[in-house]
Amino acid sequence: MALLKTKLSRSLSCSMPRVKTTLTGLFPVVLWLPKYKLKEYIWGDLMSGLVIGIILVPQAIAYCLLAGVDPIYGLYTSFFANIIYFFMGTSRHVSVGIFSLMSLMVGQVVDREVYMAGFDLDDTKADGILNVTVDSDSSAVNLTMGAFGMECGKECYAISIAAAMTFLVGIYQVLMAVFRLGFVSVYLSAPMLDGFATGASFTILTVQAKYLLGLKIPRHQGYGTVVVTWINILSNIQNTNYCDLITSAICISVLVAGRELQERFKDRLKIPLPTELVVVAIATLASHFGDFHRRYDSNVSGAIPTGFIPPKVPSFGLMPRVAFDAIPPAVISFAFTVSLSEMFAKKNGYTVRPNQEMMAIAFCNIIPSFFHCFTTSAALAKTMVKDSTGCQTQVSSIVSAFVVLLVLLLFAPLFYSLQKCVLACIIIVSLRGALRKFRDVPSKWRISKMDAVVWMVTMSASALISVEMGLVVGVVFSMLCIIVQTQKPKASLLGQIHDTAHYEDMEEYENLMSLPKVKIFRFQAPLYYANNDFFLKSLYKAVGLAPFLEMTRRRKAEKKGETLAAKEAGRADKTNGEVKVGLGSRELDLHTIILDCSAMPFIDSTGMQTFKGILKDYKEVGVTVLLASCNTTVIDSLSQGSFFGKADKDMENLSFYTVHAAVQFANDRAASTSELSYPVPRELPSCRFSIQP
Repeated sequence: MALLKTKLSRSLSCSMPRVKTTLTGLFPVVLWLPKYKLKEYIWGDLMSGLVIGIILVPQAIAYCLLAGVDPIYGLYTSFFANIIYFFMGTSRHVSVGIFSLMSLMVGQVVDREVYMAGFDLDDTKADGILNVTVDSDSSAVNLTMGAFGMECGKECYAISIAAAMTFLVGIYQVLMAVFRLGFVSVYLSAPMLDGFATGASFTILTVQAKYLLGLKIPRHQGYGTVVVTWINILSNIQNTNYCDLITSAICISVLVAGRELQERFKDRLKIPLPTELVVVAIATLASHFGDFHRRYDSNVSGAIPTGFIPPKVPSFGLMPRVAFDAIPPAVISFAFTVSLSEMFAKKNGYTVRPNQEMMAIAFCNIIPSFFHCFTTSAALAKTMVKDSTGCQTQVSSIVSAFVVLLVLLLFAPLFYSLQKCVLACIIIVSLRGALRKFRDVPSKWRISKMDAVVWMVTMSASALISVEMGLVVGVVFSMLCIIVQTQKPKASLLGQIHDTAHYEDMEEYENLMSLPKVKIFRFQAPLYYANNDFFLKSLYKAVGLAPFLEMTRRRKAEKKGETLAAKEAGRADKTNGEVKVGLGSRELDLHTIILDCSAMPFIDSTGMQTFKGILKDYKEVGVTVLLASCNTTVIDSLSQGSFFGKADKDMENLSFYTVHAAVQFANDRAASTSELSYPVPRELPSCRFSIQP
C-alpha cells in the first residue's frame, strides 16, 4: 500500500522539471526548432512547402464536394491543420490536412443529418431556412430554437455537423493516446486497409460522377450508395449537361496526361508539375468569360469569402447524433497518420513517437473544429511529394499554410466561376493510385490467398454496403481469418536430415530419414481451446496410434481370449487334457512421441490439460511422450499447471532444448532400460493354444 501511495504521489506531483518535460513532450517543436540548420534546410523546406501549398488549394476546394460543405471550409481545414501539426508533430515529412477518405466519411454524415433535418440535398438550389419543427420520432432538428438558438441555413447546419463530428474525432483520439489504445491499429492489416481504401475510392468516384455529367441528383442516404447512385445516374442520363461533360472530358485528359508525364519523367523533374492548379486557373477563366453558369446552367463553386469567420464552439447538442459516426474516422485517421510517420521516419533515418503522433492528429481535429473545419489526416500522396521535393522539417508546413492564407485573404473570390465538374475531375484523378490496386489482385492471390480474400471482402463491403460497414466487415473478417488459420494449422511429422541434428517436415522435403520407433510431431500454431480437438486428431493421424482405440482393442482382445480359454478348458476336462493359453502382446511400431513445440507460441489451460492427457494416455499403452524446443511462455504455462510434477521434478525427463536432444534421450532410454523398468504394454490374448493328452 505504501509503495502504491509513493507511485501515485510521484505521478501526480508537480514540479518545474516535470512541467518542462510535459510541455516539450507535447510540443516537440521547442526541441528541434532551436537546432534548425538554416542554410542546410531552408531551401528544401521552402520548395516543398510551396509545392504542397499549390497542390492544397485546388484539392481543399475540391474535397469540400465530398464533405458536403462550402469550399471556404476546406481552405480553413488545410490552414489550421498545417499550423498545429508544425507545433505538435514528431514526423519531419508527413503532410496533414484534407484527405479524400476522411472527407467522404464526413460528407456521408453531413448529408444524412442535413436530409433528416428537412433540407433539400440538391445543392443547386438556394439555401433556405428551416421553418418547421418536426417531432423527435422523425429524428429531425428544430434549428430555430434547438441546437443554435438562431436561424441556421443549410450550409451553416452542414458545417456545424462537420465541426461537431471533428471535435469528437479529436476527443476519441486523445482518449486513445491517454489510455495507450494505439494497439487498436494492429487489427487494421495492410490488405484490409488497402481493400478499404479501394472500396472507399470507388464510392468517391461514384459520388462525384454526377458532377462530371452535370446531373442534379441528391446523394443517396443509407446502404448501397454505389448501386443506387449508378441507377439514378443511368435513369437521368438524358439530362446530361453537355457543357459539364465536355469540360470534364478535357480536364480529365489533361490531368491524366500530367500524371503520366510526372511518373515517366519523375527522375528528371525536380518538382511536381502543377497540373491541378493550371487546370483550375484555365477552367475558371474559361467559365468566367464564357459565362457557363448563365448560358449553359453549369454548376459553379459560387462566392468564396475572404478572411476568417469568427470561431465558434462546436455544438454539443449535435454531438450525440454523430458520436458513433466519429469512431471510424478517429481510428482510420490515427492509423494512416502513424503508419505514414513511421514509414517515412524509417526511410529518412530518424524516429517518431506514435503516441505523440496520435496527440498531434487529435489536436489537428479538436482545435480546428472551433474554426469551422472538418476531419483531417495524414495524406500519402502529399507526403510523398514533400519527401521528393527536399523537405527537411515541418517548417515546410508553415510555408504551405502561408500559401493557403494568401488564397484565403486575397484570391478566394476569384474561384467564383470554377465549375464543380472541374473539382470532381481533380478528385477522381487523384484516386488513380487506389483504383490501380485492382491490378495487384492476381499477385496478391499468388502470394497469399488469405490476404487476397481479405482485400476482396473488405473492398466489396466498403463499395457495395457503406464505408463504415466496410471497415467493420474488414476488421471482423480479418480476425476470423486469423482464427481459422489457428484452428486448422499445418501439422506434420518430421524426419532427420542425414548426418545432422536437424529435422524437417517430411511432406515438404525429400530424402529425410524416418527414425525407427520414434515419431516427431510438429504443430504450427498456439494450442488453445479452439484448436484443441484438431491437435489431437492430427496427432493421432500422424503417429498412427490413438491410445483410447488401442486400449479398447486390447480390452476386447483380452475378453475374447478369456472366453476362448474358458471354452478350451471345458473341452480339455472332457478329454482329460491340459490347456495352455498363451498371452502374447502386439508390439507397437513406436516407443516415443516427441512433440516439437518450436512453432507453438503459447498454450492456454485447455492446451495444458491436453498435454497432460496425451502424456497419461500414451503411457498406458507403453509410449513415452517428450516435449522439445518449448519457449519460456509454454514452459511457464506447463509448470504452473504442474505438468512436470511437484517442484518440476520431471522436467529434465520430459522437456528438451532441441528435438535432437529428445531423440537421443529416447533412443538411449530404450536401449539401456530393461523391460521391467520401461512401460510394458498389457499382454494381449492370442489364439495359440495346445492340448496335451
